[in-house]
Amino acid sequence: MLVAIWILQVVHWGSALVGLFAFVHALLQRADAYSAADRKTKPIWMLITGAATLAMALFDVMGPGMIFWVPAMAAVLVYIVDVRPKLIEVQRGGSNW
Repeated sequence: MLVAIWILQVVHWGSALVGLFAFVHALLQRADAYSAADRKTKPIWMLITGAATLAMALFDVMGPGMIFWVPAMAAVLVYIVDVRPKLIEVQRGGSNW
């Protein structure tokens, strides 16, 4: 049982760190890159990733707070998997293939 608690704590704080990474990445990108990548604006993504990071830090993975943690993690993963690669591609100039 103690191992399970430790694993859940690692997932809890690890997800908060992933959210913080997404927020900082959103903060450091140029505002025009979001429109060039055909994604929502920079302030919207900063709000989404910031609120999601806060939710993941405040609410546990298990228990009643899970109703906030799961959508927060999904929002951060959408940024990392979808928006971040597009922003990087737009700012590098895309590929010539």
